[in-house]
Amino acid sequence: MTSSAAASAPRRRRGPALEAALLDAAWDELVEAGFAKLTMESVASRAGTGIAVLYRRWANKDELVLAALEHYRSRHPVELPDTGTLRGDLLAVLTGMGEARAAFFAVAAAAAFSGLLTGTGLTPAQVRDRIIGDQRLPRVRTIYQRAHDRGEIDLDRIPPAVLAMPFDLVRHDLLMDLKPVAPARIRSIVDEIFLPLVSRPGQAAT
Repeated sequence: MTSSAAASAPRRRRGPALEAALLDAAWDELVEAGFAKLTMESVASRAGTGIAVLYRRWANKDELVLAALEHYRSRHPVELPDTGTLRGDLLAVLTGMGEARAAFFAVAAAAAFSGLLTGTGLTPAQVRDRIIGDQRLPRVRTIYQRAHDRGEIDLDRIPPAVLAMPFDLVRHDLLMDLKPVAPARIRSIVDEIFLPLVSRPGQAAT
């Protein structure tokens, strides 16, 4: 093979690069065709590979779609702001979460209503946890730690479920409405529900 032919020949994908390409193809197929019409064959064709490559990694299309949802979410994290106050950080991150995750939740909900779960052997709660990820607090803990260090809250007295609540409420609204959460709703979650529970006694929310 000449050097020019070698340069023009497609590079063979392996390992993580191949798996990422397969999951990207599955996501694109899920968005364009929907879960009901998605097949292992259609994903393999879109990815430019053989169907056996998929079956070596995922037992069926349910497992493939779950992995594609997890992959997309992990590749598109919500930016964590640093506004200088807990209220400002929460308003910013929840707004960003609503905008960034609306399309994701719409695709995930459509897949769930179209039959996702059938081949996974998982409960709806287990599928929810896989799609959302085991990161209800670890990333946003940074926001709360900064607020603790500034003296706005006392993390030692706030249960994890309370810290997760603003994000759980936004996820609920995203799942129910399949569109970005309204600014007034986000302000209500932060100002009327969350901050009164976590602010230090006698300290007004900023």
